[in-house]
Order: sequence, then C-alpha cells, then structure tokens
Amino acid sequence: MRIFDPHIHMTSRTTDDYEAMYAAGVRAVVEPSFWLGQPRTSPESFYDYFDALLGWEPFRAAQYGIAHHCTLALNPKEANDPRCAPVLDALPRYLLKDQVVAVGEIGYDSMTPAEDTALATQLQLAADHELPAMVHTPHRDKLAGLRRTVDVVRESALDPEHVLLDHLNETTVKDAKDSGCWLGFSIYPDTKMDEERMVAILQRYGPEKVLINSAADWGKSDPLKTRRTADALLKAGFSEDEVDRVLWRNPVAFYGLSGRLALDVTTTEALHEGNSVLRGGE
Repeated sequence: MRIFDPHIHMTSRTTDDYEAMYAAGVRAVVEPSFWLGQPRTSPESFYDYFDALLGWEPFRAAQYGIAHHCTLALNPKEANDPRCAPVLDALPRYLLKDQVVAVGEIGYDSMTPAEDTALATQLQLAADHELPAMVHTPHRDKLAGLRRTVDVVRESALDPEHVLLDHLNETTVKDAKDSGCWLGFSIYPDTKMDEERMVAILQRYGPEKVLINSAADWGKSDPLKTRRTADALLKAGFSEDEVDRVLWRNPVAFYGLSGRLALDVTTTEALHEGNSVLRGGE
C-alpha cells in the first residue's frame, strides 16, 4: 500500500514517526506552515521556519524514504497579529521555491477583517504564482466559516479546482463538494474526524477529489491515521483501487497542479549527505 499524507506537521514529530510512517506505507508528505503554539513576535521567526521547511525537513524525511514538500503562508490565527503582517510582503520570494507545492494554510480562525485580508491576499498570490491553495476551515462555526471561505474563493482569481478545503466534517462536506473545490479530511484521535465517520462520508459522497490526512502536530494526534483509515476502508468493502485513489492518486493530482511535485527519494544519498552535515556540525 502506498500513502501520501497531504497535511502533516513533521516539524512537531520525531524521526521515530518517520520510521513508523514508512513501515505503514507512507512515501510522501506535504507539510503546511502553521501556528507553532507559541505566538511569534516578529516576521523573522516565520522566515527561519520557512527555511526549515524548505531545507532541513525534506532532508530529514529523505533519510526514511519519504518525499517531503511544503505549503507556505501566513496562517489564519497569526493573521490577526499586526506584527506578522509583513510576512505577506515577503511570501512571493518563498513561493518561487521548488519544494513549495501550494499556498497554505490560509483561511479563517475567528473570521475577522484581518483574516479576510490575509485570505484574499494569499489567494491572489496563489493565482499569481500558478499554485494551488490549501485552505484551513475554522474549528468554530464551521459551516458559516466554510460558506464565507467559498464566497472569498469565488471572488478570487483562483479557480475552485485549485483549492483544497481542509478539516471538513459532516456539517460542511456537502457545501464544500458543491463549491467545486477539493475536499480534505483530518483524522484525529478525539476531534475533527475519525476512521469510521470517514468511511461513512466516502460511502455517501464517493472518493472523487477527496484527500485524507493525519494533520499530526504538537497536540494529541497520530501520524499513522492515514494507514488506519485505509485499513478501515478496505474492511468496509472499498476496493484497493479506491483506497489508492484517495490515499495516493488524489493528493498527487491536487499538489501536482503546482508542477513541482517530485516523488523520487534516494535514501542512500540522503543518508550520506546527512552524515556529512552532522559531522560538520559537531
């Protein structure tokens, strides 16, 4: 079984997670930039973080045979902090990098005017750079937030076919599907979505344009939720082809819209390079 986790925050995870993910069938990941838990107090801290997602994390993933790409953005939560606003002006130089396969996470947290501006600005950046956009739907007032998001997408220069609406659930999936955007579901131990609910959604709505992710981060989460969901789908009667479509071909198709997706990983070369880097740093 081959698995592409299209939304996981490996900066928050250990190398043991990479090893376990590879054993479970994960061969590719996309890591969206997000809120690290501690508020950032200057734009420069974003730039260090972006550089790590572009350099260190792909190297770390390659040691375990996993292709790593990222999405970069000013996230919705920190869009409300005026100290972080200059990130919007700096993003264009980062969006030119080969490892960047979308603009994200963007979207809404509390649905403020500042978030309106950040979302519209970054959808335009995605259009300008011919990149898709990965959109975070809010944890609160999800349906209202989803509908407001879709309205902004429709007013933007970016085609809905180039937009992924993530963190969906039963209350938002129909509106999201009707929008023409791609559909993302985050499988969590206690919140968001679980394997059985995901099976029911796919039984009702089908696998077209559906992406399943673990969104594993610094909170209670599980980087193997993609594999657990795949197993649940097979147990429920979905075919291996349908599971491959949702867990591999759909994320490849969406992030492939960037023209930058590279899924070949030469682990031996990465290990050799990594050992040299580590020796040089001792």
